Amino acid sequence: MADIKVRIGQHNAVKVVSSLAGAQGLSLSELSDVNASTLLNGMVLVYNSATQKWDATNELTPGTEQNLNINGGNF
Repeated sequence: MADIKVRIGQHNAVKVVSSLAGAQGLSLSELSDVNASTLLNGMVLVYNSATQKWDATNELTPGTEQNLNINGGNF
C-alpha cells in the first residue's frame, strides 16, 4: 500500500481520522446484529434468519431443521 502523506499549512500532519476512532474497545456482543449475551468456550456465530441476527451457539444447526452444507471452495 502506498505511503500517503498530507500537508496542510506549514506542518506535515495527518488530517484524516478513521471512522473507527474511539471504538478500540468494541466487542462482538456490542454489535446490534449479534446475540452473544451468554458465552461459553467453543461457541460459534450462526446466522438466524428469523431474528436477522448472528447467535453465539454450540450448535451449528440450531432448531428443528437440522440441515448443514459445508462448502470448502475450490483449490
